[in-house]
Amino acid sequence: MSRIEKEKKTIGLMINIYCKKKHNRRNELCKECNELLEYAHKRLDLCKFGNEKGFCSKCPIHCYKKDMKIKIKEVMKFSGPRLIIYSPIQFIKHIFE
Repeated sequence: MSRIEKEKKTIGLMINIYCKKKHNRRNELCKECNELLEYAHKRLDLCKFGNEKGFCSKCPIHCYKKDMKIKIKEVMKFSGPRLIIYSPIQFIKHIFE
């Protein structure tokens, strides 16, 4: 699996956790979270670093629009620590990448 695909899987899981807990959604994402996921996937697809990319927070190029950057940071802040509960294997993989 490519680095981009791994990132997509991780951000998808984080957005799912966030939407489930913050928006009380069970089986599908709310409209706002679905738009954020699609946006994140699009940004990952267009990443100029491709499989050589590091964490977005350490990237010299900030490709997220300001409002989406605020939303994704909120999701990561909330869901990051919860990954260990919902997907411990994904959490460990994410930490060591």
